[in-house]
Amino acid sequence: MISVAVFLLLFFSAVWWLCVRINNYSWVDVAWSLSFAPVACAFALGGTGWWPRRLVIGSLVAAWSLRLGIYLWRRVGAHHPREDARYAVLREKWAAHLHRNFWGFFVMQGVLVGLLMLPVNLICNRPETQFHPAEIIGLGLWFLALIGEGIADGQLAAFKASQPDPKAVCDRGLWSWSRHPNYFFQSLLWWGLFLMALPAPWGWTAIVAPLAMLHFLLNVTGVPLTEKLALEKRGEIYKAYQERTSCFIPWPPKR
Repeated sequence: MISVAVFLLLFFSAVWWLCVRINNYSWVDVAWSLSFAPVACAFALGGTGWWPRRLVIGSLVAAWSLRLGIYLWRRVGAHHPREDARYAVLREKWAAHLHRNFWGFFVMQGVLVGLLMLPVNLICNRPETQFHPAEIIGLGLWFLALIGEGIADGQLAAFKASQPDPKAVCDRGLWSWSRHPNYFFQSLLWWGLFLMALPAPWGWTAIVAPLAMLHFLLNVTGVPLTEKLALEKRGEIYKAYQERTSCFIPWPPKR
């Protein structure tokens, strides 16, 4: 755990330095997504548990990390050097101590990664040489969430590519059932990990990971800021979208 903590501190500090040099803090999203892969591999290789379990969980988390990281890399790269509006807001808020505050923000991303990977560490050190029913259910939930997140990201990318109006609202597919289906399925991933960790010694402590993810998505940098910026940019169009579409949990839209 100490070596992982040191890696995350150095990694996010290096990413912060690079973002300062290129004057675009949006790349922290890419770094955050990709950082899960090496941590998952470290836990899988260094764990003391049953090797098939370590292989499965390490591969799954690394695959999710790389898929999301590559998707965000393309999205951020397509808009570079223009910075994501969320970080433009933070620039104004932290103008007095810009670089110091952003370094603290980047380091906290590393802390969050470490916290979210607690279930993976517990899973990789579970000694039993068979899969528990909770693990199988958790795996099923993980795959459902992985597929759902990929579909949501793909639908949004296709909409943006086909819609020239920057104020248009994506309400196709999953986005007609939830205003943030990508966030919903990302949250669901960690509930799947929690179920997989539950049979391990002290597995119940893994509940902090899905709760932390849910808190950040619903109360910090996810839904609130995204909604605020969408309202500022799209106005009444987005208000109408809010009225007919569930915020987080996918649900049939109001007609």
